[in-house]
Amino acid sequence: MTASGSNARQKNAEATLVLEEFLPYRLNVLASLTSNALAQIYAERFGLSIPAWRVVATLGQYDERTARDIAAHGVMHKSTVSRAVSALEQRGLIRRRPNEGDRREEWLALTEEGRRIYDSIVPEALGFESRVMSVLTPQEQALLGALVDRLTTRARAMVPEEDIQP
Repeated sequence: MTASGSNARQKNAEATLVLEEFLPYRLNVLASLTSNALAQIYAERFGLSIPAWRVVATLGQYDERTARDIAAHGVMHKSTVSRAVSALEQRGLIRRRPNEGDRREEWLALTEEGRRIYDSIVPEALGFESRVMSVLTPQEQALLGALVDRLTTRARAMVPEEDIQP
């Protein structure tokens, strides 16, 4: 065995993962902190869980989607979306209608009350985002957006779609 081969193996054996410097951990911490802080806004005022808010936000943005679409869009498990949809429907915030093209699923949309809640939360959510991003210059904000897009594209390519979950 060569000395360089022995050194490489020794370095690998001594490698330490510093969790606080590990990108997946850091991104998860940032996502959790910001998501939980934002959740205080819609949980306290409207009694919405994080998954319920994601369903409302998706339907507010796209008007009508299936639960499968919402799960893929929000990178949520189908069962999480299903529970959120049921709770929102019981509260009268969303309505279902049959999907004539696929009887196994339904189209979901916000009710008038659901739209009112969405419209009330959006300015607060955007204000929250602005406060979080205010520590970055406009150039840094643009760069961060581009970098997150690139990393997301790369991560999606590394995981089979059926395995993508939060």
